[in-house]
Amino acid sequence: MAWHFSALFMTTACLVLLTTSEQSSQGEVLQQLRKQLEYPRQLDVWNNPSNDPCYTQPTSGVAVACEDNAITALKIIGDRFTKLPKFNGYPFPNITLSEAFVLDSFVTTLSRLTNLRVVILVSLGIWGPLPDKIHRLTSLEVLDLSSNFLYGSIPPKLSAMSKLHTLTLDGNVFNDTVPDWFNMFLNLTVLRLQHNRLKGPIPASIAKATMLSELALAGNSIAGEVPQLGSLNKLEMLDLRDNELDGELPELPTALVTILLSKNSLKGEIPEQFGQLNRLQHLDLSFNFLVGKPPEKLFALPNISYLNLAANMLSGSFSSSLACSNTLGFVDLSTNQLIGDLPACLNVNVNNRVVKFDGNCFSGNPEHQHEAKFCQQPHNGRGSNKDVGLVVTVVGVVFIVLVLSLILMASNRRSCQRVIAEQQLLQKQMQDNSTPGMSTELLVNARYISQAVKLGTQIMPMYRAFSLEELNEATKSFEHSTFLGEGTIGKLYKGKLENGTLIAIRCLTLYQRYSIRNLKLRLDLLAKLRHPNLVCLLGHCIDGEVDEWSVRRVFLVYEYVPSGTLSSYLSGSSPEKTLKWCDRLQVLINIAKAVHFLHTGIIPGSLYNRLKPSSILLDEHLVAKLSDYGLSIITEEIYKRSSRRAEMYTK
Repeated sequence: MAWHFSALFMTTACLVLLTTSEQSSQGEVLQQLRKQLEYPRQLDVWNNPSNDPCYTQPTSGVAVACEDNAITALKIIGDRFTKLPKFNGYPFPNITLSEAFVLDSFVTTLSRLTNLRVVILVSLGIWGPLPDKIHRLTSLEVLDLSSNFLYGSIPPKLSAMSKLHTLTLDGNVFNDTVPDWFNMFLNLTVLRLQHNRLKGPIPASIAKATMLSELALAGNSIAGEVPQLGSLNKLEMLDLRDNELDGELPELPTALVTILLSKNSLKGEIPEQFGQLNRLQHLDLSFNFLVGKPPEKLFALPNISYLNLAANMLSGSFSSSLACSNTLGFVDLSTNQLIGDLPACLNVNVNNRVVKFDGNCFSGNPEHQHEAKFCQQPHNGRGSNKDVGLVVTVVGVVFIVLVLSLILMASNRRSCQRVIAEQQLLQKQMQDNSTPGMSTELLVNARYISQAVKLGTQIMPMYRAFSLEELNEATKSFEHSTFLGEGTIGKLYKGKLENGTLIAIRCLTLYQRYSIRNLKLRLDLLAKLRHPNLVCLLGHCIDGEVDEWSVRRVFLVYEYVPSGTLSSYLSGSSPEKTLKWCDRLQVLINIAKAVHFLHTGIIPGSLYNRLKPSSILLDEHLVAKLSDYGLSIITEEIYKRSSRRAEMYTK
């Protein structure tokens, strides 16, 4: 009996320990997510890491749901609602998360919550391409990442999430074509990709996603025809507004309750089959190029409440016996070419029904109507205006291109000789001073900096030239208290600019003989090496310009990274500076990205960098940044002298 009691006690104790461990692990994951999201105020409810997240009181912005002590649902709604009109794929202060945010790492952390079925992360400033590894959330049923800054293509591996039934990616910046693999979802019922930058046609394969009840693709640049959707027997809401769709309207599923197709370029007649959509409540076909007489059965559909056919080229007259459903509360027929008498059921103040019909040729009420001959004469209405506008646009563009070409040709003639002279001078100088660390090709091909770097410079602090007076003022004339250290590549000082910005200043003594032009070309190339995991170079100051061919010193001005070097965290001398394994892994990822950029972000790559713990700095969020990169561009002679000195000491 005692043996059974002991076994029962041990089993119970193990279960309690396992449950406690799982809760602790989940809590650590949530704290890591909070850190990666840069501590939004909505997550202040998680301030106490020891609290069980499953029992956290839900708020309007944060909710955690659990089953059997495992987190199954996570909802976080932030307050970063501002949208950028021209988001270029790089972070923007106070609108997106910072440049330190890495979406790939965030998804990796999120996937540690293996029981998640619902993920709602809205308006949090999340930016970057959505990684394929999102499919690791194999139990996911609902995914809502709307109102963020996700761009690129929608990852195909989403289709591997067999349990997913709701996918909402509204309000992002996805700019590839509409995926053609949505038919691979077995249970997808809601697909919302509104207000992105998607292009291309709607793939016909979407008609094979037979479980769809809601399809919303409004506010993109989707072109082509509306595909045949008759097989979607469960589709209740279709929203394709504000795109570039053309072609004729197809017959649509009979289960539809809402159809929104306004602000496209649809043409042809409204199919008579629309008059058989007995569940239809809301139909908006405004601002298209539809022609012919609208089916009268539309007005009598048993559930119709909103009917907008405005700004088309509809023509003909209604019969006097046209009947309207008792549920019809709003009708807009304005700006068409309709003639005859307005049917009795469409007269104003009937059942408090709102009816708009201005801009037609109705005879009963001449106010705000055209004369009858306007609607009877053959003309193409908005289509004609569109064609004329297209011709005018094309002619205008051709004219502008010709003018710009003439201006550029004239400018090139004036500058050609100067550019050739500079390149010849640069090549001659490099032939005289070439080393393995710095080839002629690197400077001559400086214009081949990748597009990513060009975009990066738009959101980082602007690179500029500093005066020696500015640096003296920032460092109090380089007094001893601002001195940070000295290495083989110069002394390092800490300074504070007039606007309060903290900076780090590296003083390099140049043994190589460079012309002012040559040195500035090298500095210009160094300034283009910008990446979130490189210490940002803010500018330079050239000192000792004795003549065109002599420079004594150059000061490089960097951002100040406050939390010290990686070596100080690895030494073990300061317990408060001990890095957890997850933080160490994140540091390695950051530096790997920096090195990968230096090797591939420019052509040819910058391969000679000083990669060691003392050259890796950590900011206040423990984001790693590589310093001392790219200095071989201007300090080859320093490296040569250092290596010769080392050889001399070893002999």
